[in-house]
Amino acid sequence: MHPIPLTPQELEEHKPGEAISLATVMLIFTIAILAIAAYKLFFSNEGKVTLPGGYKFEWDK
Repeated sequence: MHPIPLTPQELEEHKPGEAISLATVMLIFTIAILAIAAYKLFFSNEGKVTLPGGYKFEWDK
């Protein structure tokens, strides 16, 4: 593999923090969605969950 050097204009346009910012935003959204799902699951009066592997959970308050 032969690296191709970037021109000075391409070097100025390159923003290395974009990937980190995008990953951070996606992580925050994922955590928020999982937190909401867990809250609704654990504070519901009755519920049923089926997980992969055949695990089933049912509860009533």
